[in-house]
Amino acid sequence: MDEEILKKIEAQDKKLDEIYRSIETMRKYFLWTLIITVVMILLPLIGLALVIPAFLQSLNLGGLGL
Repeated sequence: MDEEILKKIEAQDKKLDEIYRSIETMRKYFLWTLIITVVMILLPLIGLALVIPAFLQSLNLGGLGL
């Protein structure tokens, strides 16, 4: 009876280790997905913040009183 319980506990321990490895892999995927998403959103916004003033300055707005 005790050996059977020990075998079940060992089997559960192995399964828990596999689950932990799987979850860690998923966590890394989610982290990199988050990082890539933030970069893909922030870089264009930063670029626009730098380009829009230069574009507005290049327009001839002196005649409009601006």
